[in-house]
Amino acid sequence: MKKTQKEKILNYLMEGNKLTQIDAFEMFGCFRLASRIHDLRLDGHNIKTKATKSRNSTYASYYLENTHFVTNFVH
Repeated sequence: MKKTQKEKILNYLMEGNKLTQIDAFEMFGCFRLASRIHDLRLDGHNIKTKATKSRNSTYASYYLENTHFVTNFVH
């Protein structure tokens, strides 16, 4: 089964990588990274945003704060 953009992005972040919009477009063909990040956050993933200023603009890079996941069981 083919992986979705959301799955590819999550796997990439879980490997400890940071991701920008340009990276997401080049690697995954993703035009709307902020939307995929929003979806992943709704799924409970602790994705952080770092704003970086360059000469002429500011851009966001996304990363997972903690790649260790805790599962809570309801009895």
